Amino acid sequence: MSVFPRSLWAGCCAALLLSACATAPLPPAQTDSVPVAIGTPGEAATAAPIPPTAPGSLPQQTVAPANAPPLLDLTVPADDLWQRIRNGFGMPDLHDPRVAERQSWYLNRPDYLRRIFERGSRYLYHIVTELEKRGMPSELALLPMVESAFNPTAVSTARAVGLWQFIPSTGRTYKLDQNWWVDERRDILASTDAALTYLQNIYEMHGDWQLALASYNWGEGSVGRAIARNQAKDLPTDYASLTMPAETRYYVPKLQALKNIIAQPELFGIRLPPLPNQPYFETVMKPPRIDVAVAARLAGISVEEFVALNPAYHRPVIDGAQAGDALVLPAGTSATFLANLERYAAEDRPLSNWVTYAMKKGDRLGKVAARFKMSEARLRQINGITPRVKLRPGFTLLVPRPGSQAAIDLMAQALPKQAPEKPAKSSNKKTSKAAAKARPAGKSTAPVRAGKAKSAPTKKKAAAVRKKK
Repeated sequence: MSVFPRSLWAGCCAALLLSACATAPLPPAQTDSVPVAIGTPGEAATAAPIPPTAPGSLPQQTVAPANAPPLLDLTVPADDLWQRIRNGFGMPDLHDPRVAERQSWYLNRPDYLRRIFERGSRYLYHIVTELEKRGMPSELALLPMVESAFNPTAVSTARAVGLWQFIPSTGRTYKLDQNWWVDERRDILASTDAALTYLQNIYEMHGDWQLALASYNWGEGSVGRAIARNQAKDLPTDYASLTMPAETRYYVPKLQALKNIIAQPELFGIRLPPLPNQPYFETVMKPPRIDVAVAARLAGISVEEFVALNPAYHRPVIDGAQAGDALVLPAGTSATFLANLERYAAEDRPLSNWVTYAMKKGDRLGKVAARFKMSEARLRQINGITPRVKLRPGFTLLVPRPGSQAAIDLMAQALPKQAPEKPAKSSNKKTSKAAAKARPAGKSTAPVRAGKAKSAPTKKKAAAVRKKK
């Protein structure tokens, strides 16, 4: 009987044990997670199938979320204009301590916010619609809150005018007429079109909305030079890194603060006023000549509401050749306006209670005013006569038609004042170099003034004047 060596016997036992371990099946994987499927409350959740695993890999299991957040369908129009504005937010957020500071400033002035929202309710639908047509972010619809508090007759010390606060030179570059009859920087339709075109131009210049906004406030030339200085020092050139005036430094934080409040009003404990997602106004062709008061009467609205929608006109008479070919009326009133206009024509009633009067030799403004049963102050106000205006024979005035009811005091109070003629000594408002794409404005029409117009003094004349002094 042969006997295996002890060492050989031990080796065989080890080999058999290793072979058994290699062929033993793996135990099923254990997991503490419970598979959940999206369904209505009360429905039993079913486990998702486990995909086959590759040899040597651990088994995987897919778990469906219990409550998936609802998807926002941007193809369905929002019932609320505030939500439509939120849906269109597209600018990167500015993270700056000044944003919280501005938020606190606004939130501590609820009456101020209420007035802004109330004024803006007339114009926001139109602005948002125009932004969407151009593919621009809807934050820009809030910019008039920063610029003018949505006051279309606002005038700054730099002679910037209107919702979008255009200075005269930029307004002319973007074809906004400024003459004796109208100032289209206040026109809702024309100024909005010009402002969005301007913003598009400076965005294309910088490729950054925060820099574009800084340019809108400070001037694209100033922003360009600030960028160049940082580039020369190998410094960042974003909005937060540039050296700029305090007004411009706070400009974007103001807009960001308003965006934050409108994005999540419940977070700040405020309730936004209802703002339906529908047009506030419509347009109608205007007659060749009509009084502001008569136009409001034909539409069945107050003079104040008419002026709020047609703030470009600063005379009591609307010249049909000025500020486009349309009047802006509250939605649903154009049919009433046209029906009453037809009735006026059938009854041969005048659409204007104002006529022109040419001053004669020896005329004094006070005597002319008394002749037409109005005060000299009202006559000056209606005709935009400032102390700088020289009155000569042939100077044309608007005066009430004899025997008419011209509502002199109402017109003087309701009509916006003409922007001051003298420029401010210093201004950092918008320059207009980015407006190269826009054509210059045409000549304006105004009542005839006697005598030659004074031209702007040349450098030689200015030097001569200084020498005389």
